[in-house]
Amino acid sequence: MYLPFKVEYILMYFLKYYKGVKANMKPIFITATNTNIGKTYTTIKLISEFSNRGYKVGVFKPIETGVKDTPEDAAALLHEVAKYNKNFVGLKPKDITAYTFKLPASPFCASSFINLKTIHAKYQELSLLCDILLIEGAGGLMVPILEDYFMIDLAKELNAKVLLITPSRLGMINDTMLSIEALKKHNMDFNWAVNLFEDIDSFDLVTKPFLDAHFKSYSSIQKDMTTIVDQLIEEA
Repeated sequence: MYLPFKVEYILMYFLKYYKGVKANMKPIFITATNTNIGKTYTTIKLISEFSNRGYKVGVFKPIETGVKDTPEDAAALLHEVAKYNKNFVGLKPKDITAYTFKLPASPFCASSFINLKTIHAKYQELSLLCDILLIEGAGGLMVPILEDYFMIDLAKELNAKVLLITPSRLGMINDTMLSIEALKKHNMDFNWAVNLFEDIDSFDLVTKPFLDAHFKSYSSIQKDMTTIVDQLIEEA
């Protein structure tokens, strides 16, 4: 029997809890200090790690810009998550996004109109398909969605745990400290990790000494994914 789309997911919600599957965790919002830092790379690794622990993982790319035909980040995320969660099989990349825009710019500059209710409705829809929803932001925390509404505001409204990805290149100290300061100012629950993919040969000399002195301990995407997920589970 055919049921309207929304009714199908309402029924799925009740069946999910009736069957006693894992209780939903807080969503995880993956952001970075800037664009091209490794959010999609990290999210794909998180999909695999959580799934291998028995969690039914979902993905959501609220806004993707620089889209010609297919949203490439959303496509990569969907390809990975469909390996583990059958609820995402058959979906299209645009099914896990709320908005896509052609201009490779911030959502505010790339769009003519964004309705936050549309983003929240898509979030609710995708949340019903999983135990934990991984949400990949666009750019960094202070990327504008509306004139006075930024990525960090969306993460807070969705009550998400934030995972901040920082680069390994020269200059990451300033970018990391500013992003962490913004998260603290907004009273956000967050972890952070370094993506070791740039200036690796000089990282130990020009960046690591400060990180070791100031933070005592920190994680890298390449070496510590198990620890990162342990922390996300414990603090969810």
